[in-house]
Order: sequence, then C-alpha cells, then structure tokens
Amino acid sequence: MTAPARTAARDAGRTGAQPAIITDLYAALTERGMSLVDVTWEQHRLHESRRWSVVDMLSAVDLDSLTARDRILVWNAGRAELTTKPGADRLERQAEAECRRWGSVNPSVAAVMEACGTWSRYWNEEEAHHETVFIQLAQATGMEPISDETFIQFRQVFPDDDMLRTLVLLAISEITAAVNYGQCQHVVEDAGLRRIFKQVAADEIQHRNYFVSFAKALVDSGEYHPKDAFAVAHLFLREDGELQGSTREQRENRGTHVNWWDHLETGGSDFRPEAIEKKEQLICGALKKITGIAVGSRDEVEDTWMDLLDT
Repeated sequence: MTAPARTAARDAGRTGAQPAIITDLYAALTERGMSLVDVTWEQHRLHESRRWSVVDMLSAVDLDSLTARDRILVWNAGRAELTTKPGADRLERQAEAECRRWGSVNPSVAAVMEACGTWSRYWNEEEAHHETVFIQLAQATGMEPISDETFIQFRQVFPDDDMLRTLVLLAISEITAAVNYGQCQHVVEDAGLRRIFKQVAADEIQHRNYFVSFAKALVDSGEYHPKDAFAVAHLFLREDGELQGSTREQRENRGTHVNWWDHLETGGSDFRPEAIEKKEQLICGALKKITGIAVGSRDEVEDTWMDLLDT
C-alpha cells in the first residue's frame, strides 16, 4: 500500500467507516500493499464494534418463563461451546507453524497465516462469551452441571491437518452452529433468551465469513488446491456424513476430541435444530466464495470433488 493509500485506510478507520472482514485478503496483501498492521487494525475495529456483555444478556432472561425445551436447548449449547476453545488454540498453533514454513517460500502466504493466527485471539474471546452465557444459564435453571472430568475431556484439541482443509472444516462447523442457533431462536418465547440465540448465531456467521476469507486467500495464492476444500465439504455432506449430526445411526468414536452436535440430546422433545438443506446451501455458497466454483447440491459437491482429483 502506498503512503497515501495507507493514510486513507487509517483515516477511514478513525472517521467511523464501517469495519468489515477483508474478503479478498490475498489481493489486499499482494496488490493493494496492505501490511499486517493494517489487517490487524481492521480485525480489531470489527471486533470492538461487535462486543457484547454476557452479564447484561443473562440479566434480561426471565428464568421462570423458560420451558423444559428451552432449558435442554441451552444445556446442549453450553456443552457444544465448551469444545470451541480447543479449535481456536489449535488454529493459533497451526497458523504459527505454517507462517514459519512459508516465510522463505511465499511471504504473502506467510502473511495470510499470520493474519489468521492473529485473528484467532478474537475468535477465542467471542467463543468464550458463547460458552459462558449458555453454561451459566443452564446452571441458573437447575440443569445437570458440568463435572471437571467432562470439562477437561471437552477441551481436547483437534489433531492438525492441511491448513486449507482446517479452515473449510471450521467454516462448516460455524455454519452448523449458526443454523442450529437460528433454529433455536425461532422456537423460544422468552425475549431475553431469543436475543442470546440471535446474537450467538450472528457471531458464528461472522466467524464463518472469516474462515472463508482466509481459505479463499490460500486458494488465491495458487499454493493450495480447491480439491481439498471440496474434500472436506464432501465429508460433511455425503450420505450419513458429519452434517447429519446426532440423527446418524452410527457416529465416530474419535478418541481425540469431542463434537457435541454428534451427541445432541432432546430431553424428550421432538425438536432438533438440524435444517440440513439450509446448511447444505450455505456450504455450497462458502465453496463458491473460496474456490470460485459454483455448486448447488450434495451430489454436485461430490461430482466436482471427483473431477478435481484428476487435475
């Protein structure tokens, strides 16, 4: 970025221009000359604009009005969110290693990795809000408490993988969470609880957009092949795949980490926040943003993945 351009970007931040995710990160770093300081400033501006208070959110919930279904939804959400810190910790560690690996090979890819690792601190903080608001609400309504043993078990860190595959997996995980919370939002009656589900769903969509941005930057660099993005999407979308969550007859016993959506409990209610078709379309949309390849269904994802394996 030239000196006048950098001054203009800095002034835009100071004068209240709407903060936003940099959706073309690789071009911003290589063509527009943004520095990592510039990228970090934009990350921070957006983070500050989206901050909210767990204490205030909890105080607005009428505990006496919550139904048995409301309480089980909150209980499940608290356990699901307990597993997110390991993802953020892993991302920071993996991004750091990848930054060092690419430093002498492709400095622009190294910068993308560093931007991703830097942003993970905001992701970690925001997920801490989600975890805390749901667990504290579950405890306040008398739901089964989380033992120290469960807490430690749910903090297991995911095993490392290729960075593009990791980012796509995280984007799909955020899609899953956002849709689930959106579905919950529509079935609860208490305005305070509805506001919590709405806020957390909005946060998850923002996280999805960040992961898409980082994944797109890796594909744009030419160093990562789109087939890996489609491979992960196929893992979720295939018949009886990860996207089916707790509805599957057989679930993986990973032995390394916990995915609570695999173990969703209904507490006797018929409601499940799955909305598979909506998640499928959002995954297809994410693939289009990341790779530039348009697909519209599970079958098209599989066909495209198979075609890309030959390229």
